[in-house]
Amino acid sequence: MNFKSLCKFRAPSIAIMVGVIVAISSNNSHGSTIKETKTTHVVDTANLGVPLNYQVGSLYVQQIGNSKNGAAPLILIPGLSSGGYVWDQTVQRLKDKHTLYVITLAGFNGTAAIDGPKMAKAKDSLRELIISKGINKPILVGHSLGATLSIWFSETNSDLVRGVFAVDGLAVLPRSEGMNLEQRKAMADGMKKQMLGQSQEVFAAQQLKYMNTIGVIDGETAKKLGELSGKSDPDAVTEYMTEIFAMDLRKDLAAIKVPFTIISPYYATDMLAYGISEQQKTEYYAGLHEGAAQLKVVSINNSRHFPMYDQPEIFAEKLQSFVDEVK
Repeated sequence: MNFKSLCKFRAPSIAIMVGVIVAISSNNSHGSTIKETKTTHVVDTANLGVPLNYQVGSLYVQQIGNSKNGAAPLILIPGLSSGGYVWDQTVQRLKDKHTLYVITLAGFNGTAAIDGPKMAKAKDSLRELIISKGINKPILVGHSLGATLSIWFSETNSDLVRGVFAVDGLAVLPRSEGMNLEQRKAMADGMKKQMLGQSQEVFAAQQLKYMNTIGVIDGETAKKLGELSGKSDPDAVTEYMTEIFAMDLRKDLAAIKVPFTIISPYYATDMLAYGISEQQKTEYYAGLHEGAAQLKVVSINNSRHFPMYDQPEIFAEKLQSFVDEVK
């Protein structure tokens, strides 16, 4: 089966689009915005040493480790409704050789939300972080929403980074690639109207359901992650999500001039019910990113949306291989 025929499937073939369906059913400043903060809930810091905490625009940052022998710095950006804790195992593996900037977006994991457009502010804040802190061509490692943000940033700031490692986050939401921008905006506006104003309790219950059915395989891990995600601001999550739905970044993929890898997790129990093989999903992801000159799509089998939890060793191996490639 080729890419075009795969696109005709109505199945919710990856976690991002299914997450949108599950969720529906159940000030942009240009000045310096760096603030020191005593925030301790951005990352679980047990056994990670004492990080440096500060805020840059809409990014809550924990700076950990110290690059040695010219090792590349990494900026780790979690996905929708997640905090920097999703990178705890990654931090443990890399902190002795690399400077790590672990991000939590404003409104997620108990942090204060911001007014105004969310993704544009996050993109501006990411640029401010890199420039103001003098971060020398970091590798952007993003999961889900964080991956989409990394792709978007690199389309217009490729000279500031040395690579993009996108974990199950794409330039366009799957199953929406045939929609024009007007259709996207109309659907995003409709979703936003329907979803704004959710109570924290309803939102938290949805997060638990999401993690159990889409996020990860292990039930205990799903419970832990669902409870953490449930601490996020429901309206902020809605705004980030609907902004992403309205985006289609494919036309500018050629502007990414650095190595670019997409991790495609595959869980047969979910995907074979819709007749989608591991190879077909990998090819589908690649097809959505035609024009990206240095693109690689790497599958991680037996994993749902969070391969860093479902397959931590394989995920670490794939990330380390990418880091070694672009150093």
